[in-house]
Amino acid sequence: MLKVYNTLSRSKEEFRPQEENTVRMYVCGPTVYDYPHIGNARSFAVFDTIRRYLEYKGYRVYFVTNFTDIDDKMINRAKEEGITVADLASKFIAEYRIIADQLNLKPASINPRATEHIDDIVEMVELIVKNGKGYAVDGDVYFDVSAWKDYGVLSRISTEDLTAGARVEVDEKKQDPRDFALWKAKKPGEPSWDSPWGKGRPGWHAECSVMGKHYLGLPFDIHGGGQDLIFPHHENEIAQSAAAYGIKTPVKYWLHNGFLTLNAEKMSKSEGGFSTAREVLDNYDPQAVRLYLVSGQYRQPLDYSEKVLKQAIQSLERIKNAADTLRGRITILERKGSRESKADTKLSEAVNKLREGLQKEMDDDFNTPGALAEVFTFIREINTHTKDVGGAAVLRESLAALIELVGILGINLTLEETVASAESGDLLKDAIELLLELREDARKAKDYSVADKIRDRLGELGVTVSDTKDGSTWKMS
Repeated sequence: MLKVYNTLSRSKEEFRPQEENTVRMYVCGPTVYDYPHIGNARSFAVFDTIRRYLEYKGYRVYFVTNFTDIDDKMINRAKEEGITVADLASKFIAEYRIIADQLNLKPASINPRATEHIDDIVEMVELIVKNGKGYAVDGDVYFDVSAWKDYGVLSRISTEDLTAGARVEVDEKKQDPRDFALWKAKKPGEPSWDSPWGKGRPGWHAECSVMGKHYLGLPFDIHGGGQDLIFPHHENEIAQSAAAYGIKTPVKYWLHNGFLTLNAEKMSKSEGGFSTAREVLDNYDPQAVRLYLVSGQYRQPLDYSEKVLKQAIQSLERIKNAADTLRGRITILERKGSRESKADTKLSEAVNKLREGLQKEMDDDFNTPGALAEVFTFIREINTHTKDVGGAAVLRESLAALIELVGILGINLTLEETVASAESGDLLKDAIELLLELREDARKAKDYSVADKIRDRLGELGVTVSDTKDGSTWKMS
């Protein structure tokens, strides 16, 4: 039974989606005004992993993550660069897609942009005003926090405790400093759209309420994002959606990932001292970076350093080596023939324990550290028993399980094999196997100079040959 920690209730709850076999999930995406930093990448990887596990459990997941392509940051950055806001958005959406590919993120069901839903936003703001929860002043429209008694239900922040300047936008037009902008009147040089209040653009919070309803309906199952979005962004989303559409709880489960920290301090663009995701991914194996990003429990902070990245590289190497060990033994048994042994039973039991253990950990609010511990326990079993396994079937079962279950964490063990196949084709594989057979014949004839020459030449071509008591194996270096 899957349990998830719901920020709304501050407790773990049994996960029951609105529809039995379908999960409707919205995750706040990037504001595309700058290069994503590695802290942003943690959120990307976390919610991709959650999605993957839900799919592993048999759910059809409709996954929406947006691009904020109009707001103050977008406008200011576009002015600095001397380009349009639209061109700025295109530039950094392309950058996001590069990062997403490197991190092995599954494509979203859809990536809507705020500017694609201006009419929907205007309609929602009109409803809020009509329902007495918003007001217009000189072309701006604000949400009246005092008119919404449930404000603070998500963040547990009392409206009386809110003061101007404490994460509240200061604006003299507001009736109350706690109120927030739903629509902003046009300023010179800014993009704008028509509305009943004159030309203007949406406030930041409005877009996610509208797009969540548009693509997923209300209420939907999961809304995700970083902990910094709990207040004010997600708090404001609840207030907007409830005030406009009359639904007190527009989202059933609110999930929030912890910060990536640098020396125990939150990593953020505004504070400086952060690394862009591109810088990290260009300097480290992207799969190791992905492994690092999901190595901590998603709600807890995760500290960033070169040391932990190097540890992730070592952990990834252990996983890859385990897969190579299984592939190598399968190759040997396919050449020599199978013979069952006690080790076959031991390894088969280990596969079952892996599946059961990993599911138990992931069912506990997506406990990826526990899931990884199960994977490495299984790898120890692989290293202990594989050399004595006599049946190729259990080895194939073990390899398939390892590939599938680390795949939930976004680690693709078939990637290198696929790339090698695409580059060299089956013909090269057959040629290498033939050379290894010739090398084995030379070794049996004690013609070691020829055997060594074949091994060394293959090494120069990027093929690593390993000799075992049961024969030779190879892999692309």
